[in-house]
Amino acid sequence: MTTEQKTFIENIAAAARKHAANYGIAVISPIIAQAINESGWGKSTLAAKYHNYFGMKCGSAWKGKSVNMSTCEEYEVGVLTQIKDNFRVYDSLEEGVKGYFDFISASRYANLKGVTDPKTYIENIKADGYATSSQYVKNLLNLVSAYNLTQYDNITAQQGKKSVAEIAQEVIAGAWGNGTERKEKLEAAGYNYAEVQAIVNERAGNKTENKVDNKKSIAEIAQEVVAGKWGNGSERKQRLEAEGYDYAEVQATVNNIMGKSQPNKKNVAEIANEVISGKWGNGSERKEKLEAAGYNYAEVQAKVNEMLR
Repeated sequence: MTTEQKTFIENIAAAARKHAANYGIAVISPIIAQAINESGWGKSTLAAKYHNYFGMKCGSAWKGKSVNMSTCEEYEVGVLTQIKDNFRVYDSLEEGVKGYFDFISASRYANLKGVTDPKTYIENIKADGYATSSQYVKNLLNLVSAYNLTQYDNITAQQGKKSVAEIAQEVIAGAWGNGTERKEKLEAAGYNYAEVQAIVNERAGNKTENKVDNKKSIAEIAQEVVAGKWGNGSERKQRLEAEGYDYAEVQATVNNIMGKSQPNKKNVAEIANEVISGKWGNGSERKEKLEAAGYNYAEVQAKVNEMLR
């Protein structure tokens, strides 16, 4: 490895480590490999001049700067087709790396969140349609191995985890987005959305009924749910969380009231083991299943991350 190559790897790794946890990404060796593969060690025109290190095309959602360039796609195995397309443009290496995380935050890439195995991450992103090359998985795995990129995988969504108060302050500053986007990012990073939002409401001087001082107890809210006040299914969940309540906690109390308590309910560690074995699915499916069963998704995911370190 040359000094120039080592510097490139370390620059990409540093930028990736800075942003990964905020997007629920727990492994960065595949990302470094993608940058090497897509940009030719940062020397392609797209990377060197436009700071797009991952070959990201504009797509219909992109509103930033762009450049039209030639590229080759392998729509048929072994046959390269040259095309011209519009690619995203960034102003710096860090912006380009953050742009990658924004790009993979699309729902089609939800199966990348929480993955700690480089091979699984690479196979998933290929299956999601990120690249057309039939050798993409093989090429990236070879790079991970050849340059010992797993040495940079010393992150998970939990390492160096900030306090809820610190995260609440970041939310107020706009770092975590709004609405559903904020909720998904916080939970993917292992935080309890309702807990963070409650502190945000308090610090922002929210005088509505959301304010913590006037907040009803879980038991009171559960009784209101039973009475039909909070709706059903996803509507109930959204309304409860918007008011700063932990949906899983409320639902568990509702189940008890309705005679549906679970005396043999498994502990978080047992459920985390089942998640690792694949029983609870991935992404939003896993979250919905866990919460429907009365488990705190963020708590279970944090345990999963801990077990996979």
